[in-house]
Amino acid sequence: MKENITAKLTAKDNQFACAFAEKIIAESQQTDEWYEYFDDFASLLHHPKSLVRNRALYILAANAQWDEANRFDAVISDFLAHVTDEKPITARQCIKALAQVGSAKPQYIPAILSHLRGADLSKYKSSMRPLIEKDIAETEKVLTAFDLLG
Repeated sequence: MKENITAKLTAKDNQFACAFAEKIIAESQQTDEWYEYFDDFASLLHHPKSLVRNRALYILAANAQWDEANRFDAVISDFLAHVTDEKPITARQCIKALAQVGSAKPQYIPAILSHLRGADLSKYKSSMRPLIEKDIAETEKVLTAFDLLG
């Protein structure tokens, strides 16, 4: 079933690819069975299609909790780069996913907060900027609270 995961997540049929990603995300909340494909998911962070990047961000975030091998260390910079993705929807998806990453990997909270606070949102239309700012504030709130507890 898991053969050619990358092809399934990048399929032309967006409905199929999205459903497949949702299945991986849901299962990854409960079990580490998808973690072995971490590098395959990480390779999709640079995909030209923003929908594929969105899927990769959420799948990686869902698998952060299983990352005992610290493979996330190799992709955290690429992940954070999407805070200011060319597509504002992908930026928003990244910012929301960072709450889950920080909760699973508290060692990244200072870097995540620093990146969020330093994000240059000037390239986004004025209609999108307040939404992104709201997402940043919500993620900061979650991570700051988590950081205080930890």
